[in-house]
Amino acid sequence: MRIDKLLAHAGYGTRKEVKKLLKDKRVTVNGEVIKQDRFPVDPATDHITVDEEAVNYQEKVYFMLNKPQGYVSATIDNVYPTVIDLIDDVHTDLFPIGRLDVDTEGLLIISNDGALGHQLTSPKSHCPKTYEVICDGDVTKEDIALFASGMSLDDMTCLPATLEVIDVQKHLCHVTIMEGKFHQVKRMFLKIGKPVLFLKRIKMGSLTLDPNLEVGSYRPLTAEEIHSLAPKTMV
Repeated sequence: MRIDKLLAHAGYGTRKEVKKLLKDKRVTVNGEVIKQDRFPVDPATDHITVDEEAVNYQEKVYFMLNKPQGYVSATIDNVYPTVIDLIDDVHTDLFPIGRLDVDTEGLLIISNDGALGHQLTSPKSHCPKTYEVICDGDVTKEDIALFASGMSLDDMTCLPATLEVIDVQKHLCHVTIMEGKFHQVKRMFLKIGKPVLFLKRIKMGSLTLDPNLEVGSYRPLTAEEIHSLAPKTMV
């Protein structure tokens, strides 16, 4: 990787600003002052400093976000704030893996790893996603059986889904689906006449939402969590 690209991605400014850092002899690699913007570096093995402070750079990053309501799962939007606005990180190429509706809370993976994003969101992957649902009405055994059979909606037939009643009094359920069609969970509950009042994703693939992560907060994924999601992904 070129030194100017690495420093720009690490948040040290635009390519033009990074060139000035180099020209001003403020950048070193393994103790040597570097002025060439095309100088090749390996962030895994080279010791890089700017103004005598070490540059800590990871090419691929992975975060678990507990998404709040009112944020859209996008990198840019003209109406709502985006989930990327919640992430204080120097990388400029972050994106949400998958999506949650603007009024839905819960687990969202933020990364710059396109391969992992494709692996988890490809229709062929059938990545399981579990949601906490509060619905308007009592869920019956017939409802559970309908979810399990592969519910037919107006424009699609859903793959079999698991519906589990957690708290009868609160109308609290867990539902696990194997796909992620537009408004799918909400549409499935409308089909049984029990509209969704609250929706929160609590699991995606092998990754479970950290119960200690407050709404609107995020943390890096651990190496174990990354490998459990995608064993082929390099940390």
